[in-house]
Amino acid sequence: MSASICLLKGVNVGGHNKLPMEGLRALFESLELRAAQTYIQSGNVVFQTNERNLARLGQRIEVAIEKKFRFRPAIILRTSAELRQAVKRNPFTRQAGTEPGKLMVLFLADDPGKKAKEILAKIPRGPEQLHLQGREIYIFFPEGAGRSKLPWATLDQSLGTRGTGRNWNTVTRLLELAEQAEGGS
Repeated sequence: MSASICLLKGVNVGGHNKLPMEGLRALFESLELRAAQTYIQSGNVVFQTNERNLARLGQRIEVAIEKKFRFRPAIILRTSAELRQAVKRNPFTRQAGTEPGKLMVLFLADDPGKKAKEILAKIPRGPEQLHLQGREIYIFFPEGAGRSKLPWATLDQSLGTRGTGRNWNTVTRLLELAEQAEGGS
């Protein structure tokens, strides 16, 4: 059974969209998604599934969350292979001075298309560096995301798709958990 990763947008942030991780794990199990495990409180779930249609699975998960918790967060699904590729494609790997805590990956639901790089080039930013590769935008915040004026939380909307960001430490930990889940299946 292969592992997949579910990334929920905007849960447990600023007291809004509260979602207990134990309840989320139980919900995944009720959907017959095996060995569900959450990572930190921001809505990350690693689980095993035989489902091949991730779009259909994503809709099932969104509907189930809405029924149980009374709000519907956007979710992004990746297979472990897709997450592994996202980690390998990190354009900042060889760049000196790139601290993992200052690197974020914005995972997009859809490939934003050919005009996306033009759209991103027009977005005002300071010292931040952005690289779009497929359905991921890699963002380096040399002064930290908290000090940035880059509207990174709305980049997905600018590109006409849904997305959610995770810092590099979370991305690599989710990949470790997914690989462990596959090794234990």
